[in-house]
Amino acid sequence: MSKLKLATAWLDGCSGCHMSILDMDERLLDIAELVDVVYSPIVDTKEFPDYVDITLVEGAVASVDDEKKIKKIRAHSKLLVAMGDCAVAGNVPSMRNPIGPEAILKRAYIENASAQQQIPCVVVPQLLRVVRPVHEFVKVDVFLPGCPPSADTFHTALTALITGASLDIPALTRFGA
Repeated sequence: MSKLKLATAWLDGCSGCHMSILDMDERLLDIAELVDVVYSPIVDTKEFPDYVDITLVEGAVASVDDEKKIKKIRAHSKLLVAMGDCAVAGNVPSMRNPIGPEAILKRAYIENASAQQQIPCVVVPQLLRVVRPVHEFVKVDVFLPGCPPSADTFHTALTALITGASLDIPALTRFGA
């Protein structure tokens, strides 16, 4: 039997979900026997593959780049999992929504800068007016709330999704649906 292709992606978030995945410790070896990790911030792949069986996405959609990335990920993924509260509900990145992107950029790059006070236009992607969760842009198949979800939650969910077993965590599959 060939291994499933697994990807993880990071939008606007803190990387806590990826750290929690790594916290599975030796259980990662069990997962690694069942999947090939084909894209992730923890592997050296630059382009999202044409086909992925399961993709876990961390972070909210906060920039034009995030929006393009999540749409490409959805188009090339059989199953999309929103992992963590940022992906599920916007969480911390969406705290800038009442302030707006212009005020955030001005505060970060002009008011708090002691040299070269200017808003970058090359490295920093264009921010969306409002930060939103992943499901407001694309269809999400499974929601894993938590900030971050625990290593046990990741292990249970990944094992079920990979093996085709029942995902017996009702709150995870109904949140946001």
